[in-house]
Amino acid sequence: MTTRTDSPRWFTSSYSNNGGNCIEVATNLIASRGVVPVRDSKNPGGPVLDFAPGAFAAFVAGVKGGLR
Repeated sequence: MTTRTDSPRWFTSSYSNNGGNCIEVATNLIASRGVVPVRDSKNPGGPVLDFAPGAFAAFVAGVKGGLR
């Protein structure tokens, strides 16, 4: 039996202009844990919020649609 521990692979949006108001997400945990972790890029050791994939997808769709 193999035990696999997945670690978040954090990334910021390619649209980020490095102005300091960014979030980082780790989409690699959707399949193994069923979550999309999100954290503040200015505080990588701080709290992490875990969102359900559908909730995060709705957030992204809202941002792309111009909702704030």
